[in-house]
Amino acid sequence: MIAPPSRHIYSVSALTAEVKAVLEDDFSAIWVEGELSNFKHHTSGHMYFTLKDAQAQIRGVMFRGHNRLLRFHPTDGLAVLVSGTVTVYERRGDYQINVEFMEPKGIGALQLAFEQLKAKLEAEGLFDPARKRTLPLLPRRIGIITSPTGAVIRDMLTVIGRRFPGLEVLIHPVAVQGDGAAAEIAVALKRLGSRADLDVLIVARGGGSLEDLWAFNEEGLARAIATCPIPVISAVGHETDVTIADFVADLRAPTPSAAAEIVVAQRDELCQRVDDLMARAMATLQHAVAVRRGRVEMLGRHLLLLSPAFQLRRQAERLQGLRRRLGAWWTLCRTVRGERLARAVAKLESLSPLGILSRGYSICFALPGRQVVKAAAGITPGAMVAVRLHQGELECMVRGVHSPEDSK
Repeated sequence: MIAPPSRHIYSVSALTAEVKAVLEDDFSAIWVEGELSNFKHHTSGHMYFTLKDAQAQIRGVMFRGHNRLLRFHPTDGLAVLVSGTVTVYERRGDYQINVEFMEPKGIGALQLAFEQLKAKLEAEGLFDPARKRTLPLLPRRIGIITSPTGAVIRDMLTVIGRRFPGLEVLIHPVAVQGDGAAAEIAVALKRLGSRADLDVLIVARGGGSLEDLWAFNEEGLARAIATCPIPVISAVGHETDVTIADFVADLRAPTPSAAAEIVVAQRDELCQRVDDLMARAMATLQHAVAVRRGRVEMLGRHLLLLSPAFQLRRQAERLQGLRRRLGAWWTLCRTVRGERLARAVAKLESLSPLGILSRGYSICFALPGRQVVKAAAGITPGAMVAVRLHQGELECMVRGVHSPEDSK
């Protein structure tokens, strides 16, 4: 008879411990690809989730000490790559992966964090052009927040000195890269923003990688720029570099040197502008004076027409004209009537006996009464008669009288 084989009986705890040891030894520091679901960020700071694909799933946890370094916010449905150790949660007999590192699949963690924060702040209206402020034309004093060493601050001061010598510049030195840089810049913004002697602030640094410029993609710095009471210019990196600070700032400059050129007007340009404004003001003033002078002259003429002295002078001139017209009319009337009278006189003279006398006839008057003698029978011989000739008169004695029949 064959003795039965000996049996090794595990307790549940022992078996779980064995499985745990095997899994943790064979599956430590592994990479796993999957999709996040059931994601929960606990108040303790730990993250709990399920990592799955089309055929299977595994639970995962990322403790607070590891997830505080994440640049993005994990969400359900996000495809990720995680690195960690497979372990067994002995109290439930479940296995899970303790994640120490997580990154989005197909897109960098920093880029994802950038897009997530950009979408969040844009939804809140921090990028709205309506809230952006206009820069002062000629600032009295400029504040620059940047590293005190390097080419950036030297280039900016050179540009400012060339374009407007003597303009005051206040430099607030800060770290522009690395952990804590965003918080340091935010503190500088708050400190300079409370000053009444600054008109505009420039936040600047040179170019670099996305990691180098990450301080300017932090949410805290973005909100500090948005709440700063003084207009802020973002001058971060090169022209192709874009940060969250660029979207929130009142103005984005492509480079730090360009920011210096934008904020400081060139003295020659200002002088030319002042000359142009003076010329325009003078032309406007001259035009206004000419218009008002013309109006005054028009009102003066109108007032002159309404003045009593002008009316009297005008009526006097009218009376003088009427007098001249009356004199001319009277002269004309006298001439016409004189001519008519002359014609009447001539006609009368042609009909007058005296006119007849001029043609050789005479008139005989009986004396002494000077009655006109119309017939010879009315005169006796020896009577005295007066004969009126054209020129002069004859006094005659009648020697004889002849009747009409005697002349036949």
